[in-house]
Amino acid sequence: MHDLPSHDASHGGQAPSGSARSLAGVGLALAAYLVAAALGWPQHGRDLLVAAQAGHHSADHGGDHAPADADHAPEHDDHGHHHHAAGAAPPLFTVVPFVVLLGLIAALPLVPSLAHWWEHNSSKLLVAAILAAVTVAYYLFVHAQPVELHFPAHGVVAPAASGPAWGVAGTVLVNALCAEYIPFILLLFALYTITGGVRIEGDLAATPTVNAAFIGIGALAASLIGTTGAAMLLIRPLLETNRQRRHVVHTVVFFIFLVCNCGGCLLPIGDPPLFLGYLQGVDFLWTLSLWREWLFVNAVVLAIYWLWDTFLSYPQESHRDLSRDAHTAGRMRVEGLWPNLPLMAGVIAAVALLDPSKTIPGTSWHPWIYLREATLLGLVGLSLLLGSTDVRRRNGFTYFAILEVAALFVGIFICMQPALAILNERGGELGITSPLGFFWVTGGLSSVLDNAPTYLVFFKTAQALPAEAGAATMAGVEVGRLAAISLGAVFLGAMTYIGNGPNFMVKAIAEQAGVKMPSFFGYILYSCGILLPVLAAAAFLFL
Repeated sequence: MHDLPSHDASHGGQAPSGSARSLAGVGLALAAYLVAAALGWPQHGRDLLVAAQAGHHSADHGGDHAPADADHAPEHDDHGHHHHAAGAAPPLFTVVPFVVLLGLIAALPLVPSLAHWWEHNSSKLLVAAILAAVTVAYYLFVHAQPVELHFPAHGVVAPAASGPAWGVAGTVLVNALCAEYIPFILLLFALYTITGGVRIEGDLAATPTVNAAFIGIGALAASLIGTTGAAMLLIRPLLETNRQRRHVVHTVVFFIFLVCNCGGCLLPIGDPPLFLGYLQGVDFLWTLSLWREWLFVNAVVLAIYWLWDTFLSYPQESHRDLSRDAHTAGRMRVEGLWPNLPLMAGVIAAVALLDPSKTIPGTSWHPWIYLREATLLGLVGLSLLLGSTDVRRRNGFTYFAILEVAALFVGIFICMQPALAILNERGGELGITSPLGFFWVTGGLSSVLDNAPTYLVFFKTAQALPAEAGAATMAGVEVGRLAAISLGAVFLGAMTYIGNGPNFMVKAIAEQAGVKMPSFFGYILYSCGILLPVLAAAAFLFL
């Protein structure tokens, strides 16, 4: 790679029309939500959840969604309340579609005859849908045990007495899509779209110190506006700053390490797993107690980047390219803060306050089901309506990256349901009691599963264990184990492209800008060679 292609040349005019279509789509979605609200559906879902939390299931909540037989041992639901266990988890072979999907994500870009076909998001969606259909078919025709329902309230759905188990298969889809995928992708979509309307402009000299400053600021911002928000805000100006440099790949990889992952562990809004912990009863400011681990990992990885760029990559740049970089350098300026900065604050407030399982502070009112997601869509609509289309055009803003994440993760969320069910049932059989054990098992699985549900599984596992004598606890979990689970989910989500949603988006944006990013396995070589030893040292020092 020599110069990154001009955004204006390659994407000119796409952003306004794409934004108009998106605005229309947002309007239709909000109109549909208003119709549903007029019919009372979101309110009814909220009432079911509140009743389930209070333990007052009425006869109206019976049928397929009724609690399991009282002989079953009580467990906790997604919000820390008791429920009754479902049947046995599916057998191990049911994780095959998930493993195949991960393998195809890794391998297809490397097959010359298929690489171009795989570049299209429609191809990714086709593969994801086929493998998701295999998973659903297992639950429809083979699985003979009850399954737990997580949306809108907890319940247990029994298999059909004969014929296809439509209720069981539908429950798996509801869990994957309604309870997990829709909130996940709409939050990413809101952060991606709103930050896409902010432009940090100015081509600074792409020195190792300037690049390290970009990454360091992003790592700090990740805890304040979320890893997705920080990544989407800073990846474009970082790429533009490095337009004249040939050796850019390592800079983007380190950006993924820190801005998309390791920087986000100081507040619950920083990374989705920590927000789930907050919903489970972890104090909002408890994660600030992880500042030593945050500082160690981010400082050491950032120092490695600076040394790498200073002594390995920067000296390899040609004198001509460095001269052009210095000649084009200028001051930075920021455009699009209005209306997008207050809208970003609105996203954070919506995520923090509009959880239907909790009352809004100072009131006794539980928000309706999906009111949070509808609010996020409304904020996106305001950004598209009030923000500058010229800023988006000059950003080279398109929806390709978020559509890529949406296409792949719809399959990932469905295909990983058997794996999560197996972990939920057998996680306690792993014999893990030490913080180090929780760190590595949570982190290892967070590398290949979405780190939010993985966090939740091991949070519940740790919650069921007795604390050591005299050990402090938080939300029913010994704080040492809670710290290990939190750090494992956040830090080791950086080990692969699919460990955390922003990883894939940054990869896609960099490739759009002309950076030839490593393959799935090529990226793992970076993470195993650089990040893993630092995380092992952090675990040894702090856990």
